Amino acid sequence: MPDLEDCFYKDGLHFECQRCSFCCGHSPGFVYLSKRDLLALCEFFKMTIKDFVAKYCRWANYYGGTTVLSLLEKKNYDCILWDSGCTAYQARPVQCSTYPFWEWMLEEKSMWDDCAKDCPGMNCGHHWTFEEIEEKRRKYVANIPLKKEEVEQLIKEKAK
Repeated sequence: MPDLEDCFYKDGLHFECQRCSFCCGHSPGFVYLSKRDLLALCEFFKMTIKDFVAKYCRWANYYGGTTVLSLLEKKNYDCILWDSGCTAYQARPVQCSTYPFWEWMLEEKSMWDDCAKDCPGMNCGHHWTFEEIEEKRRKYVANIPLKKEEVEQLIKEKAK
């Protein structure tokens, strides 16, 4: 938890999604999937882990030389689940549901303001309290992407 005295968002921040879809595509990126994300999406689409991973996922290089699970992107860089809106909104990954309250965006005001140049919802609309922001930030930090070996193990376990 940041030191409240020095925290630029101690009085909260404004954010309200404008449905521009910029965070869902337009440029290369990764939507990393945790175990919670993968299971929720599989349940939502009524698919096995193996089938969901084969249809909607890719492997991404991650910190420390690990390989983790990520959603695919379309050729135009839109998320594979984007089609004039999120096709899995009710089961969307934690990374998506916590945007823009990601730890690195909240490190300092200049970073927040720089990110806001690409997101018309930042710095306008709904006022989020410090506590609400911190809850989102903590969820984002705790949402650890699944490593390739972990996905392979889940597939084996479900095949039994």
